[in-house]
Amino acid sequence: MATLDPASLPPIANNPDVRFLGAQLGDVIRSYGGEALFEATEAIRRASVERHRGTGSSDSVHQQLQHLGLDETLDFVRGFMLFSMLANLAEDRQGIAADEGADVAAALATLAREGIDREAVQALLERALIVPVLTAHPTEVRRKSMIDHKNRIAQLMTLKDMGHDETPDGDRVDDAITRQIALLWQTRVLRRERLYVTDEVETALSYLREVFLPALPALYQRWDRAFGAEENGWRVPSFVRPGSWIGGDRDGNPFVTADSLRTALARACEAVLGFYLDGVHALGAELSISTEHVAVDPAVAALAEASGDTAESRADEPYRRALSGIYARLAATHQALTGKPAPRPGRLSGEPYPDPQTLRADLVALARGLSATEAGALKTSGALGRLIRAVETFGFHLATLDLRQNSAVHERVVAELLKVAGVEADYAALDEAARVALLRRELANARPLTSRFTDYSEETASELAIVQAAAEAHATYGPACITNYIVSMAQSVSDLLEINLLLKEVGLYRPGEPPHAAVMAVPLFETVGDLEAAPQVMRDWFALPEIAAIAAKRGHQEVMIGYSDSNKDGGYLTSTWQLSKASTALKPVFEAAGVGMQLFHGRGGAVGRGGGSAFAAIRAQPPGTVQGRIRITEQGEVIAAKYGTRESAMTNIEAIAAATLLASLEPERLSNTENDEFCAAMDALSDTAFHAYRDLVYGTDGFRTFFRQMTPIGEIAGLKIGSRPASRKKSDAIEDLRAIPWVFSWAQARVMLPGWYGVGQALAAYPDKGRLREMAEGWPLFAATLANMEMVLAKSDMAIAGHYAELVEDAGLREAIFGRIRDAWHQTHDGLLAVTGQTRLLDKHPALDASIRLRLPYIEPLNLLQIELMKRHRAGEADPRIGEGILLSINAVATALRNSG
Repeated sequence: MATLDPASLPPIANNPDVRFLGAQLGDVIRSYGGEALFEATEAIRRASVERHRGTGSSDSVHQQLQHLGLDETLDFVRGFMLFSMLANLAEDRQGIAADEGADVAAALATLAREGIDREAVQALLERALIVPVLTAHPTEVRRKSMIDHKNRIAQLMTLKDMGHDETPDGDRVDDAITRQIALLWQTRVLRRERLYVTDEVETALSYLREVFLPALPALYQRWDRAFGAEENGWRVPSFVRPGSWIGGDRDGNPFVTADSLRTALARACEAVLGFYLDGVHALGAELSISTEHVAVDPAVAALAEASGDTAESRADEPYRRALSGIYARLAATHQALTGKPAPRPGRLSGEPYPDPQTLRADLVALARGLSATEAGALKTSGALGRLIRAVETFGFHLATLDLRQNSAVHERVVAELLKVAGVEADYAALDEAARVALLRRELANARPLTSRFTDYSEETASELAIVQAAAEAHATYGPACITNYIVSMAQSVSDLLEINLLLKEVGLYRPGEPPHAAVMAVPLFETVGDLEAAPQVMRDWFALPEIAAIAAKRGHQEVMIGYSDSNKDGGYLTSTWQLSKASTALKPVFEAAGVGMQLFHGRGGAVGRGGGSAFAAIRAQPPGTVQGRIRITEQGEVIAAKYGTRESAMTNIEAIAAATLLASLEPERLSNTENDEFCAAMDALSDTAFHAYRDLVYGTDGFRTFFRQMTPIGEIAGLKIGSRPASRKKSDAIEDLRAIPWVFSWAQARVMLPGWYGVGQALAAYPDKGRLREMAEGWPLFAATLANMEMVLAKSDMAIAGHYAELVEDAGLREAIFGRIRDAWHQTHDGLLAVTGQTRLLDKHPALDASIRLRLPYIEPLNLLQIELMKRHRAGEADPRIGEGILLSINAVATALRNSG
């Protein structure tokens, strides 16, 4: 197996921001933690850095760590965690993770070179939809207070970049940065209380309010310029919109109820209306145009007259008077929809706006009035244009909220409704054909099944309350507030028809010719078997005439494909390949039905759950499967990393948009012969990898015990990082464990097993190594798969993992299983280098290589301390500082590894 002398590695590029922020942190630790803590921290840091440079040993690191008492251990872990957080900030500012050419202007240039004209791109955008969907999966281990301080530092660093010595408030910029780092040092890292759904709602709302609301209109301005909107009169449609699961995702989370759904929707409405009110107020201050100098468009004059603003001081200022009326109507809308007065009450009264379109029409009238003056500088690309964009994009709901529940729950609820209504005594006993026939009959009948005089089970009552709340939301906020109902573990047509039956009870599904479905039933295919069955399920779905009519009227049907559970079920390579195969196999099914295909990618942060470059992943989708429409989950720590600031959000959203354009319109890169040969090779690789993975995880006696003793899975349960339980059932079986803690645990132990296991065996067994190299060079799917795995291998460390393995009590079990894992890691490492033609990991990716190697010396001591604390905790030591130290170390390792959950 290949070995590499650390001393032969190239030096790590010295990011000046990392150096500056690291020095500031050192000063804070010395000031607030004391000289002794600073010296101890520095000694450990130096020893670890020397070991990774090949000039020191791990024994030196061990010795330094053993000198720390418990209080010093807690402070040390916080210090290393904060360094990693600040390093992340610095690298995000430098665009370390940004993909080359990942912007819309570059995508347009690429398409033009390939003969795709601007008209084809515009036609695609007219039907396009891109939705980043924020979810509350618990891999964000930091409190929001920590993230807020980090974001303030980023803002101050931007001032520093601009050459400012002082903040607008008069503080020296460097002093203000130091102050924020000191506040970070003195801020409690861990949550003391369990996270509730309302907390998750507020956290997501902060990103939507503070980042998405200003960022998306600014992006549309940029894209209008890229398309030459002012010259050709064509305006980019509002095709990027935010989504959310938070408050609507009930799968395995008993704490999500109708009340939490109402809370999520109401708080989002309050936030977006507040944004509009602020925008209109600011425009009122800005648009001081007087009739003494310009003629006024009749539509603007009509708005001014209807406003009720009779102030003499504004008699000659029609735009201000019109905006006073718009503000009054918005304030009335705020009162009507939220039950609260506007934050800044107006002097005038007005009727609430019935819908966002009416508000937009008033704003557009003002914009046209400005354009009619022939003053180019006052056209809609300014603040008024951004506000119009915001209303188009966010409506009165801010983000479209998905509903999600497990198909088994729907089956039980529908069975109870049918039984109580006297329609079918034992729905669960029916076969699929009988279920479909029964459900179709009920869906064609306008008669409701439910009765308000009946006492239903708690589960059924809860599910009925959810769909009732959804119907109320449609009436209150408009139909865009909830458009999709995700069915987890969908395996049949009846799983989807059951959704329509529940929706019919509240009027969101209406029988007729054709029937109308205000909310789309969306299957989530998660396991390897479900992905293989997906094309037939959708073929059967479209074969129902009423469903075909609904889909044809809507123009598209969504299918969600799950990365996490398919990975836990079949391993990294098989999951990746089955997702691609399922997408390819679904394409002709949708074409035959004459319906547009919209794939919803259930990606997580870690590579084992679909993580990695979204730009590369979208471009690697099978030809013809993107079609300008894509939704992607954004989970856990990825939300803070990608959308923590307006600048990072714009970079990441633009990358997704550019990749979608390219994936939808670029010519196919492979010939039919190459495609057939590469697919056959992937089938063989996947088969070998699948059996290797399944044999280890599900076929090895004692593996469950090995996993639970080697990794901090038990300790992770102590982190207050989400409202959702770690397992679907009260069981320690890996099948019942959620994919998130499964991946997170392996990351903490530096094994990263879900991101690579089985691939090495597959590469070694495949006989034609030349073909593998051709695939790595010419097939985006295989190249992206290897690139993501390469990053995982670079972050893993079998030497540190070996220390975690010592936590396994049975020495024979430990050596047998960890020996297999260690050998497979080396086999994967060597196989990857052979296929990619590199001499070491990340040889062709120097920026990412430097980023990871910068962190490694800061992660190893955290891992070693975590292991020691876990030993003491498991031995029964009751000192609360031990438990706190474990949780702090989990937090710190996750921060340093970044996309680890």
